[in-house]
Amino acid sequence: MTTRRTRWQEAGRSGNFGRRFAELISAGEDVDGEARLADTLLPRGARVLDAGAGMGRVAAALGQRGHDVVAIEPDEALVRQARETYPGLPIEERDILDLDPDDGPFDLVVCVGNVIVYLAEGTERRALGALRDVLGENGRILVGFQLQDPPPHARTYPAAEFEADLAAAGLRVDLRAGTYQLHPANDAYGVWILSRAQD
Repeated sequence: MTTRRTRWQEAGRSGNFGRRFAELISAGEDVDGEARLADTLLPRGARVLDAGAGMGRVAAALGQRGHDVVAIEPDEALVRQARETYPGLPIEERDILDLDPDDGPFDLVVCVGNVIVYLAEGTERRALGALRDVLGENGRILVGFQLQDPPPHARTYPAAEFEADLAAAGLRVDLRAGTYQLHPANDAYGVWILSRAQD
């Protein structure tokens, strides 16, 4: 198990985050944007890892679309909420840094909703490498986070710095957009589709 405290732990945000999404779901709001994009990247019945799954909304939506989904989330309160909200959802209390290549292969790794900017300081390349190592032969990663005005305690992660870390971690950018509906790239929010760099 990793022992380094994440920015998310430092922020102590799980209660507010979980409550906000529970309210949105209860009100019938659309919280499936990331899952819809992820689904378009996959054949039916694909194997998916939701890394930093929060309270499970993306993993659950992909499971409902017929995919074999594994979710990991290091925040105990959010894991508990995910299990209560989506009974039967396969979610483990686990950090990205604890992934092992044998956990794969996955057709897609989903890492959305500011997970990357809440990692422990200085672990971004290790985390990206861990995600790369669980990809299948043609596997891809879907990642998204705020580029400007990040949430409290989250880091500011400029797109150029992120893409330099991707290259160092053995990943390449297949597509960059500004939303999960694939609007043009912008300076406010970043959405990337990644794959293993060619040897």
